Amino acid sequence: MNDIVLYSVISLTAIGVVSAVVLYVVSQKFHVHEDERIAQVESVLPNTNCGGCGKPGCHAFALAVVETGDLQALHCPVGGNAVMKQVAGIMGVQAVEKDPYIAVVRCSGSFEYRKKTNVYDGAASCAIAAQLYSGDTGCAYGCLGMGDCVAVCDFGAMYMDEKTGLPVIVEDKCTACNACVKECPKDILELWPKGKKSQRVYVACLNEEKGSTARKECAVACSGCAKCLEACRYDAITLVNNLADIDADKCKLCMECIEACDVRNIIATHTTPDKIAQATEHRLKREEREKKKKQEEKEKLANETNHGTTA
Repeated sequence: MNDIVLYSVISLTAIGVVSAVVLYVVSQKFHVHEDERIAQVESVLPNTNCGGCGKPGCHAFALAVVETGDLQALHCPVGGNAVMKQVAGIMGVQAVEKDPYIAVVRCSGSFEYRKKTNVYDGAASCAIAAQLYSGDTGCAYGCLGMGDCVAVCDFGAMYMDEKTGLPVIVEDKCTACNACVKECPKDILELWPKGKKSQRVYVACLNEEKGSTARKECAVACSGCAKCLEACRYDAITLVNNLADIDADKCKLCMECIEACDVRNIIATHTTPDKIAQATEHRLKREEREKKKKQEEKEKLANETNHGTTA
């Protein structure tokens, strides 16, 4: 009996040793060497795995950095320029600084401006509601108000305002990770350049219906009247699909378009009423000068025409 036990132990030990040797040989033969810089890059990243960089996670981002060696198209929005400088140091390349971005809400249709036309009695999810119908108000472009965007924010940078039914961005917490932007089925959330002194100007409406229809659906909808476009001296505003749109790269933050909008849904952040009032006064004076100049040119042309006819 003792011999049987002894032989069993010896056999199992031998099998274990042989298996270990085989596994070691196989692991060495098929071992894939990973560049040590990948781990170094990953160690300086925030490791939130938010996907804001366009990669599925921080490891994938680090892998892409090492594989390409080019930081022009790769940027970690959560870590920002400070983290990217560390990454550049590890890679031995020059850091590429980029202006910080922040999420903005492109909808002003709060409860007081968008009246409910029906009652939704389904799951409290914007994604599900958007698949079933256009919304519980007349505007099919506005916020559904169920907070899917808030639920996916890992940084506590959003909350739903109970008074307006719209999401609110907590600026000092927003990392521009893009999670809320991708989650919103109505696409009312966008990443926008944070701007100097956190000043931004953007149109808070995405309703592409024609003027009268849009205003029936929401009292502060953009009607496509083009008044803001005419007020802009820098060609930063265009009118596409009955909707005004501001080019952040061209906008000089002059604020002259703000009060040109009759429903005031061009949003200006971190500015003062006095600055907007001064900008409006400047615009009105400029428009008056231009109107006077055109009138003078018209009268001059009329006089020249009359003089030519008399001669």
